[in-house]
Amino acid sequence: MLTGLAASLLLVLGALWLHGTRNAIHEEVEAATRVSEQWLKVVIGDLHNLPAAQRGERLLGVATAIGRVRANVLQIHDGAGELRHVSPPPTYKAGRQAPVWFASLLAADLPTRSFSIDNFRLSLHPDASRAVLDAWDELLALAGWALLLLLALYAAACGALARALRPLDQIMQALDRMGHGRFDTRLPQFATPELGRISHAFNGMADRLRAAVDENVRLDTEREVAERMQAGLQAERQVIARELHDELAQGITAVRALAGAIVQRTPDEPSLHIPAQSIVAVTGEMQDGVRNILHRLRPSVGDSLVVALDHHLGNWRLQHPEIELLSRVAIGEAPVADDLACAVLRCVQEGLTNVLRHAGASRVEFALERAAGWLHLSLADNGRGRGEKPSAQAGCGLGLTGMGERIAALGGQLQFSSRAGQGFCIDVRLPDVHFHHLQEEFA
Repeated sequence: MLTGLAASLLLVLGALWLHGTRNAIHEEVEAATRVSEQWLKVVIGDLHNLPAAQRGERLLGVATAIGRVRANVLQIHDGAGELRHVSPPPTYKAGRQAPVWFASLLAADLPTRSFSIDNFRLSLHPDASRAVLDAWDELLALAGWALLLLLALYAAACGALARALRPLDQIMQALDRMGHGRFDTRLPQFATPELGRISHAFNGMADRLRAAVDENVRLDTEREVAERMQAGLQAERQVIARELHDELAQGITAVRALAGAIVQRTPDEPSLHIPAQSIVAVTGEMQDGVRNILHRLRPSVGDSLVVALDHHLGNWRLQHPEIELLSRVAIGEAPVADDLACAVLRCVQEGLTNVLRHAGASRVEFALERAAGWLHLSLADNGRGRGEKPSAQAGCGLGLTGMGERIAALGGQLQFSSRAGQGFCIDVRLPDVHFHHLQEEFA
């Protein structure tokens, strides 16, 4: 750009130079023509002092002796119109002419001067060819120097820009390293103020990004610890609930049954009948209390499986908007057994975690259906699929193994379908018979 501006300025200066040179040539040729015109008038005046028979020969002799008149061409014609004399060609820069287009730019439109003596006619034609040739040579020299100047300016500007913008390579390399997860990358403080501000902003962004990554790792760790603690608490609650059900609840039921038998057999013995009725009432209240405790210790997951799935899938969409998640749940209004509901939730959680860790997918499809006494779950992505070599991610394969063991314990089936570069699909079938068993046991 700088070289182009300089070239434009030189073109303007060249145009001004052409205009000035054209005026100078015009003035030079006009002055030479006036001098030649005055000289011819003096010569013609002197010839009038000679006899008429000698004037012609004397005129031709003087013209031949003089040779070429500066910046003019002299022609002499006799009375018959025959050319008797013409000025010889110029010796200055002989054989050379300026280009026609250049000569047309500088040509001066000067009139021809004519004189006569006796039968001879003299014509003085202005000739600016030598002045134009001088201007052409001068223009070539100026153009050469201008070209050298432009080349030097271009080289200097390129060198200065390359030196000033060399830190941009460092910035691009730092951005590439940052894009590959090297969040410890930092830029030096550049001397150029603009680049120094970029360096300061980049380092600040890197610090904030590193802090955000550390915070995410901490949150993931805390979430994993919380999930493990919650799983431990849930297991402990199940053990306590089982003990209460098997020991305390059955003992209360036995006491109530005995008190009920006493009530039936002692209707005529108020001293036994009334206390037995009180025992039946108190044990009933104790059974209700134990039942409430059991419900708090073992909350029903199956009754709210759809809500739990919607909550989990909604949070996953918010946390990972770059992956499209499509879901379809069609299990009707009947509740699902708690162990089946827990298995479904764990399969969904493990499957979505594997998508994030290993798949590199942009789309995930989840479906849960209930048909013919079976729960059918499918989770498919469009990622890279399972290659021949195991993934380098930590824990790869253990989650699927645990999922298979959980499903096998419930009498279900787990199948994988995967091809490298064509995604990964998990198909789970669980027998939906536990809810009916619980109904029969409750009855």
